[in-house]
Amino acid sequence: MDFISGEILLVDKPLTWTSFDVVNKLRYNIKKKLGVKKIKIGHAGTLDPLATGLLILCTGKFTKRIEEFQATKKEYTGKILLGKSTSSYDLETEFNQEASTEHITEAEMEKVRLGFLGEQFQTPPIFSAKKIDGQKAYDMARDGKEVKMRQAFVEIFEFEINTRSFPEIEFRIVCSKGTYIRSIAYDFGQRLSSLGTLIELRRTKSGDMDVTQAKSVDEWMEIISAAETP
Repeated sequence: MDFISGEILLVDKPLTWTSFDVVNKLRYNIKKKLGVKKIKIGHAGTLDPLATGLLILCTGKFTKRIEEFQATKKEYTGKILLGKSTSSYDLETEFNQEASTEHITEAEMEKVRLGFLGEQFQTPPIFSAKKIDGQKAYDMARDGKEVKMRQAFVEIFEFEINTRSFPEIEFRIVCSKGTYIRSIAYDFGQRLSSLGTLIELRRTKSGDMDVTQAKSVDEWMEIISAAETP
């Protein structure tokens, strides 16, 4: 593999790792293998630490295609827990509120599901990498500062739910660039006059690329180690 000229690496990001953890790990091992001090490498779309799944890494000249990959549709699967919420909208922070789910019916959940389809404005979570006056929102939130998030325009192309484990709701969603699935989970609960928290998330597709094509970090380490140097 020619990492300096450019490669596209599809990684199945492990749970609790940040996207930058993956980039840094592979960058270090590629530099070590090639005996170089610098190499261009970046990812095309952040995944939260508690999310798993497809992370696209680009090296060399392919780093110029990062924006192209970021702009594609994304597919996710996961679970929403109704009746509880956290300040981060996922399990990164502790549950801080509870609400009843006894009034929620299948018909109401179906109505809410349909309401998410199409173009819309979405408010990102305060615990996000969105920048406000040059500062990342999550840094401000962790410092106890007041955070006012600007709405972003997103589009939901497909949204399927399975309620067999209610109050846990399994889902599959296809959405535009910049959609926060944590906000979908939070808003889903709000629209049912309850609460919602994202408790599981996996990115399964990004454009034409599928997580089934991806390799684990350990597998990439082996590939890098065995690669012939140019």
